[in-house]
Order: sequence, then C-alpha cells, then structure tokens
Amino acid sequence: MLIDSHVNLHAAQFDADRQAVIERARAAGVGLMVEICDRVANFGAVHSLALAHPDIWATVGTHPHEVKDDPGLSADILIELANGEKVVGIGETGLDFHYEFSPRDAQETAFRIHIAAARAGGLPLIVHAREADEAMAAILEEEHARGAFRILMHCYTSGLELAARAAALGAWFSVSGIATFRSAHAVREAIAAMPAERILVETDCPYLAPVPMRGRRNEPAFLPLVLAELARIRDWTQSEAEERTQAAFFNLFEKIPRP
Repeated sequence: MLIDSHVNLHAAQFDADRQAVIERARAAGVGLMVEICDRVANFGAVHSLALAHPDIWATVGTHPHEVKDDPGLSADILIELANGEKVVGIGETGLDFHYEFSPRDAQETAFRIHIAAARAGGLPLIVHAREADEAMAAILEEEHARGAFRILMHCYTSGLELAARAAALGAWFSVSGIATFRSAHAVREAIAAMPAERILVETDCPYLAPVPMRGRRNEPAFLPLVLAELARIRDWTQSEAEERTQAAFFNLFEKIPRP
C-alpha cells in the first residue's frame, strides 16, 4: 500500500474534480492520505474531507505563511480541535525565511505554540522548514529538551546539518517530488543520509509535481513516481521502498489503525 503523508485536497485547485482526484489516487494504489491543515480557519474543510472518506485523515494547524492572519492562535485551540475524530497530527507549522510572508518573530511564536500542542496531545508535529536551518534546529532542540514530541520534517529540502540534528531528536522525514527534479542534487544527498526506518513519501499536492509531470497540477496518483525515485536513491527495490515507508508511517502516526 502506498501512503501519501501530505496532501492539500481542500485547495481551490481541486474544486472542479476533487472526487475524481481521490478516485485516481485509489486506482494508483494510494491506500491512505493525510490531509494537511494550512490555517485553523480552514480546519472545517480539511476535517470534512477526512470524515467523508475512510482513507483520508486530517491535521490541524496554521502554516508559517499564514500566521500573520491568525493572531488568536493558541495551544488550547489546537489541542481542542485535535481531539476531533480522525485528527492525527499538528501542523503544518514551522519557519519559512525565504518568502517571509509572516514576520520571523510571529513564525517562531506560532511554531512554539504548535510544539506545545503536539507535546500535550501526543501527536506528530508536521514541520515546514525553508532557509531557516539554524533557527529551526535551535528551536527543535530547545523545545525537545523541555519534553519530547514526535517530529516529521515534511518535504525535506534543507541542509545535511539540520537533517542530522533533527534525526538526533528522532525525527521522521518525508520525500516529495522535488527529489525527481534534475537540479535537486543536494536534496537527493540528504535523502541518501536519512534514517532508513524513518522515511515517508508525499506529494504535497497540488504543488511540486514530480518529473515527468512537473509543471502540471500535482495529485496523489503521482505518488508512485516519488516512491520510485526514493527507491533509486536508496538502492531499494520498489517493494522494499513501499514496505519501509509504510512501516515508518504507522510508527509515526500511531493514531491511524494499521491495515
């Protein structure tokens, strides 16, 4: 079974054919999907998708791009929503110093709020990191010292040092279609160094379609292309890559029943 650990099916890009996209995913062998919340204000749409489909689960959180528009965010709010049926993670959260759509201090405050919720609720923290390696590593290490929590470094494209520091905290990592991009040599180098038992795959649809679909709207049905590249980088067979990523997924998302 293939598992897409990061989808954004509530996005407007799927409004015209959302159900067809879900059906194509199933036909491609994708047995489970985790629908990611990009802002707490959208949680209703995210949660509704999970409740409507037996193979979709949900998270709750506000992306670092959006925290400027969520000044009332609190750990209590996240914890309350995370108690809902089929909610299995906190995030997407983290730091993005590339675009800086939200101020850095607001991003860091929101990130710590999400960490507090993940720690209190015992749920995985879905982490976005872009051009913020040192700040990200420092916050993760400082907060982990206060009390352990599970970490998923989603769509990992950061450096080897952050990867090593996160791995030392027991972090999981997810591989996306970026791994297939011709210029993504550093990403493939990081994938080759990831802990073998803590690697997941994702599409991050509708973004980051893998080669040869690059430039198109991404969707979960393209996940086999990501898995194939992971297998190539790690020198795994297809079946080994599928088995390893499935085991890693269920070890991380303990709230989701194993098939």
